[in-house]
Amino acid sequence: MPRPHEGLDPPGRQQDGPFVAKCPPGKYAHCQCQRSANYPFCDGTHREGDVKPVKVILEEERTVAWCACGKSGDMPYCDGSHARS
Repeated sequence: MPRPHEGLDPPGRQQDGPFVAKCPPGKYAHCQCQRSANYPFCDGTHREGDVKPVKVILEEERTVAWCACGKSGDMPYCDGSHARS
């Protein structure tokens, strides 16, 4: 079964700004350990620690500004914190 984020080309690392993507409906897991090769999406790397991803279900296709700086107060979404630090 394909993952909804496949084909979205995530940056795979933190960046100073959001990762904006048109996302199909489905289940998403936003990385909180910041070690995922698919960052900002979880790839399971956290399993060796106690940090867990933030899970999101999109009911319909929509454009999402995923937090990719790790500073948002509204995880997993960008709230502009990268510009205020």
